[in-house]
Amino acid sequence: MAKKEGLIGRKVGMTQVFGDDGNHVPVTVIQAGPCTVVGIRTRDSHGYDALQLGFEAGRKKMPKPQAGVFRKVNLDPMRIVREIRLEKSEMLQGYQVGQVVTAGLFTAGELVDVIGVTKGKGFQGGVKRHGWSGGDATHGSMFHRAPGSIGASSDPSRVWPGHKLPGRMGGVQRTVLNVSVARVMAEQNLVLLHGAVPGANGSLVMLRKSIKVTKQQQQKTADKK
Repeated sequence: MAKKEGLIGRKVGMTQVFGDDGNHVPVTVIQAGPCTVVGIRTRDSHGYDALQLGFEAGRKKMPKPQAGVFRKVNLDPMRIVREIRLEKSEMLQGYQVGQVVTAGLFTAGELVDVIGVTKGKGFQGGVKRHGWSGGDATHGSMFHRAPGSIGASSDPSRVWPGHKLPGRMGGVQRTVLNVSVARVMAEQNLVLLHGAVPGANGSLVMLRKSIKVTKQQQQKTADKK
């Protein structure tokens, strides 16, 4: 569960930028926000501290109870609503319902966590899904990419639970920790992150301030600044 401030966004794609040393750096472009504060959860009223953020206004059809939530706070219905829990009640200070949070929340050189859903690859065999080596390709082996025998011998005469087999691959939520922010283009609501992040182009992602920053990483970030 996230315990830091963050934004909802969409993965635009990958490109490259040039650093101060002239070397090109691969980056992922994220459209981060703008997000609207739909609701505020406090420890006194709800038992925990959190921000409810809305992303992409313009939703027309939605269940009446959800529509009533937006009508109550005089906001247009949002397509995406996510809740971000905060570690301390003091982190809620400065936020109010209806406030717009932009990509300016992040700064270049900062470490963030990226949460996204990986690309779905459908039903795959063990060679692709688990990296099996497979059998010989020649000399009439007749065994190339098939799983083969999976059970033990007379003892215990069964297949152990959790045995790796072909199956559905991808399409699961993954979190990449401590991704460095290369650039922030607040006017265009864009955040450029070093390297790749989970998800296909156009998929939803969540950016949050890193929750596991080591002392060594803090020192590196301070040196860059």
